Amino acid sequence: MRCPAGIEPLQLREKEGLALINGTDGMLGQLCLAITDLRAAAKVADIATAMSVEGLNGSLVPFAEDLQALRPHPGQAAAAENIRTVAAGSGILDAAHAEFTQNHVQDAYSVRCAPQVAGGFRDTIEHATTVADRELAAAVDNPVVTKDGRVVSNGNFHGAPVAYVLDFLAVVTADLASISERRTDRFLDPARNRGLNPFLAFDPGVDSGHMIAQYTQAGIVAELKRLAVPSSADSIPSSAMQEDHVSLGWSGARKLRRAVDGLQRVLAIEILTAARAIDMREVDASGGAAAALATLREKVEGPGSDRFLAPEIEETVQLVKAGAFVDAVEKAVGELK
Repeated sequence: MRCPAGIEPLQLREKEGLALINGTDGMLGQLCLAITDLRAAAKVADIATAMSVEGLNGSLVPFAEDLQALRPHPGQAAAAENIRTVAAGSGILDAAHAEFTQNHVQDAYSVRCAPQVAGGFRDTIEHATTVADRELAAAVDNPVVTKDGRVVSNGNFHGAPVAYVLDFLAVVTADLASISERRTDRFLDPARNRGLNPFLAFDPGVDSGHMIAQYTQAGIVAELKRLAVPSSADSIPSSAMQEDHVSLGWSGARKLRRAVDGLQRVLAIEILTAARAIDMREVDASGGAAAALATLREKVEGPGSDRFLAPEIEETVQLVKAGAFVDAVEKAVGELK
């Protein structure tokens, strides 16, 4: 009997049922899904950073190619190039350059060091990809049937290699979200946002602006830090001490899935906030930021008096998850790294 998609049902043979439900294979599937989502999130983070640099009247100088080459991590170079590409030709930064040079030495870490953090995030994804590629080529049966017909007990089913990178990805996911939240917080403080209203409020003293949006970010980041606690460092013996050391990689996979969702939400709030700041500057943004802003404004209104923020945050989250910001920016400025 054929399924509606025309796919012949798989007739399982010996050991194939176990292969489909084995814990290591499940962890690997979750790892592959996370890698795909986190690669997309890396581009979103660079877009958000570029928009924040513009919205905060910052400087692109620290992202210069020659400065980044002094510390030759490939992920760092890619992140910095993306930020430069998205923010290129910004009227906001051109207008603010003289004031920045006269009154400021440098931007805060959360802005100036963005490529270093996003770069480490990217390089960790590549390490995880290497592990996933090896695991996809692996046989994790126990016992295993060798080419010469031997049936041999072995330990290839142990999930340690996959569990480690699942935990590693949860750590860098939490940190990328953390630096994003710090940039968002700068927009809300008139002592640090370089001429914008407190909390980006339309009517300061009456409206709360994006105060609650940053609260939301802070709560998510706090949860991400808890999810970054490694599962693979734990082990509880079972099966009368025969299975006396396990990877607990499924726990790592489950918490990483929650972490991916949290990161997407934190980045969405940074974009939502940076977009409001860019609109309030009332100066032409870069081509990349303008493309992201136009995409957002199809779903979310521009600055105005206080509104219920939850629906606007959710609309922005869905744009992040659908890849809409990346698609729009790449159409405007070319493919990002």
